Amino acid sequence: MSPGSKKILKAGMENKHYPAPLASHEDVVNNPSVFWDTLRRFHFVMGTKFMIPVIGGKELDLQVLYVETTSRGGYDKVVAEKKWREVGSVFCFSATTTSASFVLKKHYLSLLYHYEQVHFFKIQGPVSAPAVAFPLSSSPSKTELAIVEYSPKPTRDCPDPSTESSSSFSVKGTIEGKFDCGYLVSVQLGSEVLHGVLYHPDQQDLSKSTQYDGAIVPYTPAGRRRRRRRRGRRSGDPSYPKPNRSGYNFFFAEKHFKLKSLYPNREREFTKMIGQSWSSLSAEERMVYQNIGLKDKERYRRELKEYKDKLKLRQEAMEVEPNIKDQDVRD
Repeated sequence: MSPGSKKILKAGMENKHYPAPLASHEDVVNNPSVFWDTLRRFHFVMGTKFMIPVIGGKELDLQVLYVETTSRGGYDKVVAEKKWREVGSVFCFSATTTSASFVLKKHYLSLLYHYEQVHFFKIQGPVSAPAVAFPLSSSPSKTELAIVEYSPKPTRDCPDPSTESSSSFSVKGTIEGKFDCGYLVSVQLGSEVLHGVLYHPDQQDLSKSTQYDGAIVPYTPAGRRRRRRRRGRRSGDPSYPKPNRSGYNFFFAEKHFKLKSLYPNREREFTKMIGQSWSSLSAEERMVYQNIGLKDKERYRRELKEYKDKLKLRQEAMEVEPNIKDQDVRD
């Protein structure tokens, strides 16, 4: 193992040994349940952290990533032949995900590389490291900056270029990595090295601002618009009838219940899957759910009429009551 490879092993992994394979490579490729079960057990045995990454708002399907990478010869070969873009094309990421190859490589290295060594290459003995070092940095702590916002600590002041003479002041910048909306950079400011993030600013916002003349500008992400939750009339009056649901709503609830039991880790994809199932229904099958929706609509109209009648009687009773009291006072 080369010195560079040793550095990419996580702390505490150097003296560990690989366990025996929990299943054959063919089983984990062909059976998603076997893959997820063995992957979780593998990380538990190795004592490493396991969590499913999210890219573009969707959970990354680690089995697909494992299958596509091992079908091309494994992590080291994909890195050497620069095929991560080819692997990423299978996931159909959005056009704004410009760092898909970088992120896939990062997650594969932390979650699937050692699993691959045991189940694909059938390696036993001490834990091994990739033949090709991770390009971002030799320090594991820096790889964590790939998809997070960097907030520098104001612990010390940087020298002001305007106060330094051109002969004694020098600045050198290096791009260390790339992600969706910018770059990870290190800047050598005199004898001091600073690490940070160079964001792509919104051109419209940049044109409005006059206080930043340099290339590096603070990134101020637009805050999410907090949607005010619409309160239905039921929140004010519990006796108000429950609104009706369409035929598609009943179909959605039925399919969602079934999918949740079959694919507990893919809830983010249920809406798309259910929409495709609804589109593939025949006219007769769809009519069954639409009839259920029509019956529920009739139920809502009936209950709403009863509710309004009761409300009207209550208001009339309240108007009559003051008149009776006034009459009593006169008598």
